[in-house]
Amino acid sequence: MHALVTGAGGFLGRYIVEALVARGNRVRGLARGAYPELTVLGVEMVRGDLTDKQTVDAACSGVDCVFHVASRVGIWGPWHEYYRANVVGTENVIEACRRRGVGRLVFTSSPSVTFDGRDQVGVNEAAPYPMEWLAHYPHSKALAEQAVLAANGDELATCALRPHLVWGPRDHHLTARLVERARSGRLRRVGDGANLVDMIYVENAAEAHLLAADALGGGRPSAEARSPAGKAYFLSQGEPVNCWQWIDDILTLVDLPPVKKSMPLTTAHRLGLACEATWTVARLRSEPPMTRFLASQLATSHWFDIAAARRDFGYQPRVSTAEGMQRLGKWLRGESQAGSLKRISP
Repeated sequence: MHALVTGAGGFLGRYIVEALVARGNRVRGLARGAYPELTVLGVEMVRGDLTDKQTVDAACSGVDCVFHVASRVGIWGPWHEYYRANVVGTENVIEACRRRGVGRLVFTSSPSVTFDGRDQVGVNEAAPYPMEWLAHYPHSKALAEQAVLAANGDELATCALRPHLVWGPRDHHLTARLVERARSGRLRRVGDGANLVDMIYVENAAEAHLLAADALGGGRPSAEARSPAGKAYFLSQGEPVNCWQWIDDILTLVDLPPVKKSMPLTTAHRLGLACEATWTVARLRSEPPMTRFLASQLATSHWFDIAAARRDFGYQPRVSTAEGMQRLGKWLRGESQAGSLKRISP
């Protein structure tokens, strides 16, 4: 397989690239920045933006499968930026795949595309998209996911994967930012602290992408497996954890105390609404300390049934949560000693 990975220099994208290289696949990466460490691995790098049709078209030339991982993430920012990166960028990828005769497209989506602010307990892929959106990110990802699934056909087989709370070494988003917020005294528990959440270790998420791509190509793990073409799948470690106990466990890895300060969800929701109004009126580009989406994510349960991923492409979380936490702790301590975590905006 000759594969293209968009967002090859990002957190999950880089792990997917490394997994492909490790099993002998030819790999091309598309990214906005320069990543010499990937070139050393033998990866052909294309530098450019997803909104540039010519760049995307050239990147798709001659490949068999595209892993579309790149996206604009976060809980704040203008709608047009999310729309251009996540919706227009994805439409450009789909169009280029069709023009260049690419046979398979695996899209990295998000479980937040089904989140309406309420608890999600053991839900499966039958969960609908919400009627209203609390943030631009899940809204734009949902539109992109729908475009990818609608593009599935005889010449281009597509599927969407929804990994929840991807974490592990080299994560400068989720875990590193939790550490920095805790160190600055700005981390607060929201809600009663009893909410359960799913998450996934990054190498497990990367392996799931390769398994899904293989299944799109006709490889089936069992007689019961169904083709993943045209479908979306939740991904996780397979067992939910207490959200705030897991956060405390992460803080313990760098010798920080557990989160002690808390606020009710209603208070956090009002604070989020006030912050959103202030940031909108003042046209601030920085991320507010709280939003309604963030408050709901921190206080509600959201975990998912991954039986479909297990059945259709043989997904199993090979790296346990305990082993993943050990690897994460080693990386966090190394980054902390090097001072790298201090440079991450909280």
